[in-house]
Amino acid sequence: MFSEKLYGLAVCSALVILASLACSCASERRLSGIRQGGLRPDLSIPSDADFEKERADLMQRIRVDSVSSESQDGPLIMNAIKDEETGEMVATDIITESRVVARFRNVAERFGKVNIEFDITVPPGMLSSSWKLELLPLMKMSGDSTRLQPVCITGQKYRDDQMRGYRRYARFLASITGDSTDFVRLGQLEVFIRRHFPETYAMKNDSSFVPEPVARNVFGVSQKEALEHYTRHHLLSRNEKRKADRDRMFRKFVKDPLATGGLRLDTVIASADGGMIYRYVQQVESRPGLKRISVSLDGNLYEDGEVICTVERPEDIVFYVSSLSALADMTPRYVMKVVERRVYDNTHAFIDFAQGRADLDTLLPGNVAELARIRECVGGIVSREEFELDSLKVTASCSPEGGYAFNSRLSLARAEAMKDFVATMLDKESRQKLKTGCIPENWDQFRRLVDSDTVLARAAKDRILEAAALDDKDAAESGLLASMPEYRYLREKIYPRLRSVRFDFYLHRKGMDRDTVHTTEIDTVYAQGIMALKNLDYKKAVELLRPYHDYNTALAYLSAGYNHSAIKDLETVPPSANTDYLMSIALSRLGRLKEARQAYLRCIEREPSMVFRANLDPELAEIVENISR
Repeated sequence: MFSEKLYGLAVCSALVILASLACSCASERRLSGIRQGGLRPDLSIPSDADFEKERADLMQRIRVDSVSSESQDGPLIMNAIKDEETGEMVATDIITESRVVARFRNVAERFGKVNIEFDITVPPGMLSSSWKLELLPLMKMSGDSTRLQPVCITGQKYRDDQMRGYRRYARFLASITGDSTDFVRLGQLEVFIRRHFPETYAMKNDSSFVPEPVARNVFGVSQKEALEHYTRHHLLSRNEKRKADRDRMFRKFVKDPLATGGLRLDTVIASADGGMIYRYVQQVESRPGLKRISVSLDGNLYEDGEVICTVERPEDIVFYVSSLSALADMTPRYVMKVVERRVYDNTHAFIDFAQGRADLDTLLPGNVAELARIRECVGGIVSREEFELDSLKVTASCSPEGGYAFNSRLSLARAEAMKDFVATMLDKESRQKLKTGCIPENWDQFRRLVDSDTVLARAAKDRILEAAALDDKDAAESGLLASMPEYRYLREKIYPRLRSVRFDFYLHRKGMDRDTVHTTEIDTVYAQGIMALKNLDYKKAVELLRPYHDYNTALAYLSAGYNHSAIKDLETVPPSANTDYLMSIALSRLGRLKEARQAYLRCIEREPSMVFRANLDPELAEIVENISR
């Protein structure tokens, strides 16, 4: 009996060893096939579901047998089907069903976004309970590469090993003590304190509040030494070492951590009886000039947390991007412009003069910046080749402070000083065109400044405006000085802004005889709107093109999703194949399919080649399909 049991155990052990060797050999063969490229994942464009169903139904209806015959070269195996009329088996060559995949597709850009879809197919031979397959899609567009979120397929045994590592690490963390009192021999310490520090020990059962300084004084340095003495330092040291060792132990126990984010799929397979297909959907921010998006696939095979194989890359797939902005009418738009022969320009400068003086001090900090600006302004105007200077008038003004007659002489003298300064920048002929003028007291500017001031009260403003209306300007200014508490504010804040120099430039266009000429030039605003449309900035395109109500305006509305506004403008523009095409898209979006179909038929009647364009726009897919049937 004993020998029979021993024999049975030996047979069972042999069978287990043989099964283990068989599994090991099978895994090695599959791994060799993956390394040599015989097994690899596949990338493909999703196929038409209706077409796939029809093909499957067709294959089920065909009864397939096989016949054999002898030839000079040996037996010939052919397929045969039953002829439904005669009932005979007829030899035929039926191609074994294979998976035909698309490598490119046309996709549409809508509202600045592009949606791409592709299938990742994994054959059964690449799946194992002890493996993890990580697949890394890579998207390329406009010269840039973007790594998409990975897809992971994990075997059950591989995931069990991962979780086992986490459990071991959890046990390690549980061995770390967070309470330092666990390392103190509390019983012996308590006896020591009771004998030598009875006052401190009495606090054990005292629930009254003891301030921290008092507790420290009671406890004392000698008690700290006692605490140090009764601490198990070797246990404390070991605990601290474990704390410092947490990262290393995590890497030791968890060889392949679970991903906490950035994954598109992480699925666990219990068995590898069949392959797997994952539909990957990705939305992409479009960009100007985007025509092509390609997707490639890299991958790694893991076992025991280590990469054991790099998966061979399948053939890339390509998406060709179409945008409604490609239908923009790039014809330039012109606007009528009236060109005047005479041209006028002016500028002001605030120059500091000494009180009651007309001498120009070019070294004062405020004057340096203002004179440099005037020099640049005058030089820029007189150097323009298309214009010729007729005259340049320099007018100086003073504030109401002081007598009117004196201010009249002073303002004219200051104008002459500024005229002499400007003359140094002009040639002899241009100097003769310099003129001077003066505003003794600039009451008009004074009224405007007072009226817009935010500090003066309304009553004060009314009194100042009444005084400014008087004919006797000396009496008006004296009245302000004598009766207004706000006079100091006027003298310090308002009056300095009245002491200015005005430059009036009078020019004419060279070679132009008539006073006005009507000409056309490119509408730059419209051109900017078209550029925004091409750059997929639909909000800006609508803003710029809205006033024109033409074909491109409708296209901007349609691209931005304003379908009703697009239809309204399309109804007013001259009919064409493109307008009918845009109308069919807008109507289709609104669910008015019958009208959309009629617009599309008008479009392809005007321009048959638009049939090919319709394949790029998803809104017209149903209409095109119904017409083609």
